[in-house]
Amino acid sequence: MSRSYPSTVAAPLEHEIVITKSRFITHVVPVADVADADRAIAEVRRAAWDARHHCTAMVTGVLGDQARSSDDGEPSGTAGVPMLEVLRRRDLTDVVAIVTRYFGGVKLGAGGLVRAYSTSVSEALDRATVVRRVALTRVSVDVEHADAGRLDNVLRSWVDHHDATLGDTTYGAAATFELWVPAQELDVLRTDLAAASAGALDPVVGDVRVVDVLP
Repeated sequence: MSRSYPSTVAAPLEHEIVITKSRFITHVVPVADVADADRAIAEVRRAAWDARHHCTAMVTGVLGDQARSSDDGEPSGTAGVPMLEVLRRRDLTDVVAIVTRYFGGVKLGAGGLVRAYSTSVSEALDRATVVRRVALTRVSVDVEHADAGRLDNVLRSWVDHHDATLGDTTYGAAATFELWVPAQELDVLRTDLAAASAGALDPVVGDVRVVDVLP
């Protein structure tokens, strides 16, 4: 099997819950790095400038090896760390969670805050589209334009059955199909392409990259 990496989310999302009159508004945003996460946090702060707290947690890096959190004025350990633990449990990276709290006048206590902030992020992530990340090998296949439609159908079926994904197709002197394929499936691809083309198609194997794969 190809090595698996921490997943990420496909798109930004917002989710709100109310606990004992306090509003907890969660933004979950996919990010490229720490600077990108900081920009997302700044945007939420500007939009909700009148809120009492903007607690944050982020995990970044292909391996999810960079993490940071902030309680933003809540009692130490009651917001940012619980939020971060949710991201860790979900095995996510390149993502930032921002929970904006509008205080409702009733104190929740340390335990109540931990539950509120972790639940806010958990419920938001339940609504997210998660993107898997795997190390795949780039393969390109050139085919004459007259046969491009048939091969497109063949490759779409093939990737569905071999944990691979189709990339971009470019059209020049020939139609060039791009695939991202698990290393252990390369020989199978060669064999199946040869069978589909009476030996005419010869895939070109390229570099290995960590690729996002939608479910």
